[in-house]
Amino acid sequence: MDDDAELVRRMQTGDDAAFVLLVRRYQRGLLCLAESVVGSRAVAEEVTQDTWIAVVRGIEKFEGRSSFKTWLYRVLINRAHSTMTRERRAGYPDEHLEEHLDEHFGHDGHWCSPPVAWSDEVDDAIVAAQIAQRAIALLRRLPEAQRQIVYLHDVERVSAHDIEGMLGITDGNQRVLLHRGRTRLRALLGAEMGTHR
Repeated sequence: MDDDAELVRRMQTGDDAAFVLLVRRYQRGLLCLAESVVGSRAVAEEVTQDTWIAVVRGIEKFEGRSSFKTWLYRVLINRAHSTMTRERRAGYPDEHLEEHLDEHFGHDGHWCSPPVAWSDEVDDAIVAAQIAQRAIALLRRLPEAQRQIVYLHDVERVSAHDIEGMLGITDGNQRVLLHRGRTRLRALLGAEMGTHR
């Protein structure tokens, strides 16, 4: 990732090869993030394509005040929101899950009793991988803000600071949304697997 700045500089001078390298580096992550926001692979592909078009048109204005990745993801999130406004796709979790949130969180938004890490609960790596894949698929059932933060933080491993910049939220808000998103996801997984935590 260290050479993003160099690739951006080359792209700003008209180097098409630099653009191809950036697309190869970020296409998969952008597509997954877009799908987690809009809930449809076809719409996600459209959003991702629109994002790259916006990057090509706006790369000369990129000043490097944030990392290229942060800027790129912010462009995608803005495009996804615009598309969501048009499409108005729902994708929220079952209403009965909301009543269980208070069991897990105190008034300050922190865990009452932190859950055991998923990796500690699963002995078999194959089962763990299957659960992880199912968790990613269930992300689309979370409310939009939670879905974006869980995906960026837990799947893409974007730092909390960068997430705050991408989404324009405070550190406290980001932590609460992350915890609530994880709790909803655990409840959805538990319901599918016939377990209740």
